[in-house]
Amino acid sequence: TLSVTIEHIAYHTRSVRAGVDRAFVVADMPFMSYSTPEQSYVNAATLMRAGASMVKLEGGEWLLETIKGLQERSVPVCGHLGLTPQSVHVFGGFKVQGRNDLQAERILEQAIQLEQAGIQMLVLECIPTDLAAKISERLSIPVIGIGAGVQTDGQILVMHDMFGISANYMPKFSKNYLQHSTDMREAVRLYIQEVQEGSFPSDEHSFN
Repeated sequence: TLSVTIEHIAYHTRSVRAGVDRAFVVADMPFMSYSTPEQSYVNAATLMRAGASMVKLEGGEWLLETIKGLQERSVPVCGHLGLTPQSVHVFGGFKVQGRNDLQAERILEQAIQLEQAGIQMLVLECIPTDLAAKISERLSIPVIGIGAGVQTDGQILVMHDMFGISANYMPKFSKNYLQHSTDMREAVRLYIQEVQEGSFPSDEHSFN
């Protein structure tokens, strides 16, 4: 999360773009690659040229000027709130965010600000289900959850977690779909099916 560079992301974005037909490709802006608006413009251009459909930034109100500038320069932006992995050392670890009223209100406020600044999609990570539902209801853009409950507009999982092959640990919000299939393609199809029917994430994979 912290050691990856813009060159790494551009390389992988090109690789993904070469292998897809209709998929919408979102490229993460790496740690400290968007610390100023001007820096973000240069690095976002690199990722868009590599084949990204959209770039993703982690953070709240400090990014408003950057988001407006990117949007004005024809770069679609996805926001990311809650547990933002690039800030893991500030948070003191991978901890659920928004559990107290003050934190929850702050995340909701920032989500509204980000949409007003011009983001076209928002990722919510590791926040309580009721907060994610409230944000999804308030925003007009798609809200994608990871560890944010079933009431967001869509879901995302890290592939290695979905297949149970993560090197360190299995997050509470993840589910090993290879336990139910010996074929990775079938595991992905099962994940899609459960997301579409609303059976994943269940309470077991959510935070209250």
